[in-house]
Amino acid sequence: MRWLRFTHQGQPTLGLLQDGQVLLHRGLPWAAPEATGESVALADIPPSAWLPPVQPGQIIGLWNNFRAAAEKNGWAAPAEPLYFLKSPHCATGHGQAIPAAPAEVGRVAYEGELALVIGRPAYRIQREEAAACLFGCTVANDVTAMELLNRDASFAQWSRAKSLPGFGALGPWVDTDFQPATATLHTRVGGRERQNYALADMFFPPEELVWRISQELPLRPGDVILCGTSLGVLPMKPGTLVEVEIAGLGVLANTYG
Repeated sequence: MRWLRFTHQGQPTLGLLQDGQVLLHRGLPWAAPEATGESVALADIPPSAWLPPVQPGQIIGLWNNFRAAAEKNGWAAPAEPLYFLKSPHCATGHGQAIPAAPAEVGRVAYEGELALVIGRPAYRIQREEAAACLFGCTVANDVTAMELLNRDASFAQWSRAKSLPGFGALGPWVDTDFQPATATLHTRVGGRERQNYALADMFFPPEELVWRISQELPLRPGDVILCGTSLGVLPMKPGTLVEVEIAGLGVLANTYG
């Protein structure tokens, strides 16, 4: 099942995608939403109408979660997930422009990633419960202000560098049946491929991330976990179209600036 959100008749609306049609619903996708009986064609949703597929209470991002990137950069394999928090207010949807950061922020980079969406409360759960707490997957661009991150040598500013408006692009939908173990992620910048990596290269795969993070942070339905990125991260120029595609899941497209 693929759930998406968009603006319809001036209101945020939940939709279920089936055979090119979006069936409108009321409620939340993980809480028995009610069909309204209305539908619109997917092709008729204008780019400006797309919303993030969920409204996260938390956005949790992983650092150093891919073996290839760790090997190239000389990073040690992590003993546990290394994560930071992004402001949920930085979330934006497929098709939306990511506002260019002020010049004083410095260079800004794309990071194509797999995102996990929580569907049940999870706090100090057992490892075998993690799969049931995972509602589905979506595509993410975890945008980063590269120079701002380490501008102050005494304090790495992860949340600040990751939370500017639009820096949490998500979409186009949440797929409840997607299996990431055999999938590959591709990021295209201005039509040129910059990232191409297998999701199976993670140190901590999705269900393990849910389990481990829940030991410390209470997770709630709608929360998002960004699984981290791999090789190919580079700065973007204003006006650049960035497309993050995960085979079998979808394409998230946003213009920076």
